[in-house]
Amino acid sequence: MVLNITCIPGDGIGPEIVAQAKKVLEKVAAKYGHEMKFTDILMGGASIDACGEPLTEEAIATAKAADAVLMGSIGGNTSTSPWYKLPPEKRPEAGLLRIRKALNLFANLRPAYLYEELAAACPLKEEISKAGFDMLIMRELTGGLYFGERKTIEENGELKAIDTLTYSESEIRRIAIKGFEIARKRRKKVTSVDKANVLDSSRLWRKVVNEVAADYPDVTVEHMLVDNCAMQLVKDPAQFDVILTENMFGDILSDEASMVTGSIGMLSSASLNDTKFGLYEPSHGSAPDIAGQNIANPIATVLSAAMMLRYSFDLDKEADAVESAVRQVLKDGYRTVDIYSEGMKKISCSEMGDLLCERI
Repeated sequence: MVLNITCIPGDGIGPEIVAQAKKVLEKVAAKYGHEMKFTDILMGGASIDACGEPLTEEAIATAKAADAVLMGSIGGNTSTSPWYKLPPEKRPEAGLLRIRKALNLFANLRPAYLYEELAAACPLKEEISKAGFDMLIMRELTGGLYFGERKTIEENGELKAIDTLTYSESEIRRIAIKGFEIARKRRKKVTSVDKANVLDSSRLWRKVVNEVAADYPDVTVEHMLVDNCAMQLVKDPAQFDVILTENMFGDILSDEASMVTGSIGMLSSASLNDTKFGLYEPSHGSAPDIAGQNIANPIATVLSAAMMLRYSFDLDKEADAVESAVRQVLKDGYRTVDIYSEGMKKISCSEMGDLLCERI
């Protein structure tokens, strides 16, 4: 199988961590008889420096021609970088918003998995963390309150701000289908999160999710109000498999879920459209303070590459091999500086990539 992948090394530690993910993917290809075709494009600050804008039309065209996109990190130090003296639409992060829109990436996937070897970093009580958890938050990414009409007016002598929350049936249906399809690749449970006791948009959300659920009799579905879900994430995270929710709720809940894992340097993510196409990236930032020092943790990017194998290419066995390699390296006591603890073996970014390859 030929895997045509566009890579966006990006800014800060991005080039270092993407290089390790490529290394791991090449090892997967060699072992399982695939061919990797990588094409790099510029985005963010690197594109501003080279092209005068955070994302060019040529770069978008290259991304569209690929089967999937693997990205490192975008942006720099907002206080000192000249990039942040530019107008907002010319800054590095504008490239990320533009590529999401151009590629119609409406479904954001954020796994939150607690590795047994890193359980001590989990902020929850041991009686909760010892059960472990393995959840995936699926957030609708292009609708809802963040994309609704907004305005500020003066009324009765004071300012009044208005933000509009809207969802159509089709927007809800396509994200729900993604949620149920991915649940089939996991433990076959969907928790749909809304605020249906108050919001009309949530009542429509719940109605459409129930309609979609009828087409997936093998997947269990439950509904949960968002305030209860926020509580349950810290009370009993092990109960969740796939959490399906709208844009703002997903924004908040995914950050909460990332914190209970204890290390954002381990967290992958994906943004998918209505085909198998997706953009895969670590959840962390560009860490410009450590860029070029070969000490960054590449695991989140490597796990994002595993998500790419699973969701864009349906190569579940290969994705399992990458995820197993990560667990084995941690079990063997190897740590980059961000997850290092006394008694472990401290290694560099590139050494982590090499060790992961050895275990595939």
